[in-house]
This record gives sequence, C-alpha cells and structure tokens, in this order.
Amino acid sequence: MDINKLKQAALSSLENPGQGQTMPKTASNQKPILYLFRHTQTEDNLNRVFSGSKRNPKLTPEGQKQAQVLAEKLKDKEIDLFISPPLLRCEQTLIPLRQYFPKVPYLQKKEIVERDYGDLTGKNKLEIMKLNPEKAILWRRSWDVAPPNGESIKDVWEGRIKQFCLWLVQKMTTEKINVAYSGTNNTVRLIRMYFEKLSIEQMLTIENPYGDYASYSL
Repeated sequence: MDINKLKQAALSSLENPGQGQTMPKTASNQKPILYLFRHTQTEDNLNRVFSGSKRNPKLTPEGQKQAQVLAEKLKDKEIDLFISPPLLRCEQTLIPLRQYFPKVPYLQKKEIVERDYGDLTGKNKLEIMKLNPEKAILWRRSWDVAPPNGESIKDVWEGRIKQFCLWLVQKMTTEKINVAYSGTNNTVRLIRMYFEKLSIEQMLTIENPYGDYASYSL
C-alpha cells in the first residue's frame, strides 16, 4: 500500500470534499441496472467533522441544490427500488429524485450505515491531522487500521458490505429490477470496488463527487 497515495487522497478530500472525478456509467439500457451515488454535502462535510454511523447531520442548502442536480440527471431513468441506510443525509439526498417516482418503494437497510469512527466521531479532521498526521492518514484512508474504538474499512467490508453486495446482485437479477442507492462515501467506495473490480488501493484513493452517480449493468 502506497502511503503517499493515501496521504494525497486524504489531503485532497480535506481541501475539496466531494470534488472527485466523474463516476463511471457503464450500464446498458437493459435491466437490471444499479444507480449508485453518495449523499450530498452535509453540515459535517462543510465543517470537516467525522460523522460516521453515530452522527446524523442534515444537508446544507448547497447539499440540497446538489441533490436536485442529481435528481435531474436520473429523473428519466427507470427505477424500481430505492435503497439507503437509515441516515438523514442519505434520505434527504433522495427527496428530489423520489418526487419523480412517487410509487416506487424505498428500502432502508441498517447494515449499510457508514463506518463507526469511534473516538474520532464529532471531531474536526483538520485538527486531528495537525495533532497526529501519520495516524490520521491511517485512520481515514488505510484498509485495516481502525480509529480508537471504531471500525476499519476492512471491518465494514467483511462485516457488512460484501454480504450486502451479494444480496443486492441476487435480488436485482432474480427480480429484474433497477435500483437507485443513496449511500455514504465509504460504503459507496466499497460498492464501487465490488462492481468495478478495483484494487483495495484504488478504492481507498477515489473520491466520490457530490451530485453525480455511477451506473452498472448486472
């Protein structure tokens, strides 16, 4: 694992959160298709605060605009099911899009919540970087180093998201449905790793942009 790449990714996300490259759109026009996106800007994103699974910040006014932009991009797609964790930021990101699909069911799944940042929850990322830059990089961007009393990304993958991906593929292919998934940044990274066959290092260094989506044919 290239620590310099992890450091660059961590610093870039602090300077410009939600400013990643355009997400891949590889889906054909035939079902089943997954539309995958992260929630848009929250108060914690704006203030560079660790949210994780234990905090429930709402979208900023800018985040609400980004959610509307996302909705405009997806409003003409065929969507049969919405999925998100039971987190306000993911629910609010879906509000403008769901208005175009008032009869489409919405499923919330607890196992796809963001990672638990443990003792870092509610703390400022910039301050943590100043206090202990080497550990801060590992806590934020390594594969298997967990924050104190929290979860590593590996923990989230092996404990929850890998099984969710397998469940999702089975459900979508069996029922022949298109799904729109509104998730948190780390869970979206892991799901991208699965569907794009990314290496762990590639997954750890990508930044998912606000207001954009990935699409995959299953």
